[in-house]
Amino acid sequence: MLSWALIFLGVAVLAAIFGFAGVAGTAASIAQILFFVFLVLFVVSLIFGRRSPSV
Repeated sequence: MLSWALIFLGVAVLAAIFGFAGVAGTAASIAQILFFVFLVLFVVSLIFGRRSPSV
């Protein structure tokens, strides 16, 4: 998921360089949403991954 966020960030940067404001804004928004989803999933996996196994 982080790779998708980085891909959309790259698309946003390239679109901004070439002057496509609408595409750049949309790609940046998608990258931001995917990044925050990745962060939430990362924190959840840290919390639930640290539990000791039940014997």
